[in-house]
Amino acid sequence: MGGQISDGFDDLLEANALYCSSFALAGLEPRAAKRFALVTCIDTRIEPLAALGLRPGDAKIMRNAGGRVTGDVLRSLSVATALLGVERIAVMHHTGCAMASSSEPALRAAVVAAGGQVPDDYMLLAMEDPKAALAADVAAVRSSSLLCPGVVVAGWRYDVTTGRVTLEVS
Repeated sequence: MGGQISDGFDDLLEANALYCSSFALAGLEPRAAKRFALVTCIDTRIEPLAALGLRPGDAKIMRNAGGRVTGDVLRSLSVATALLGVERIAVMHHTGCAMASSSEPALRAAVVAAGGQVPDDYMLLAMEDPKAALAADVAAVRSSSLLCPGVVVAGWRYDVTTGRVTLEVS
């Protein structure tokens, strides 16, 4: 490794140059226009803005493997509710998730097999029971003392074969 910072990224930096030539978000307010935040998975089959009829500036979107509620997600949601106008939060898991089709030991083994290291006390947050995981993530948001009072929280499931979002935890 080494060399120029752009090694292996030239296509993306070139695309960014084109994007900048017609950039139109400069005047966008930092607050969430729809007073909404979404926690969802990194799965490429999920397009949060399109799936929910949103536009840039409407929502705060946090993504991680599995769409899990972690300490950092709660940190970001606390800022979003205190400073950026968020009053509604949805945690959206999805069908066909790699995190839900594996166990914690299997995920650990996969990371190690790929050359990574997983400390014994580190959780990758596998979801052996997807319904229970979604309920636990919603409960974690609702019970967090970091968030402003009165925030409405729901748990959704996104179907990767149809794009349909359904309410699972109200």
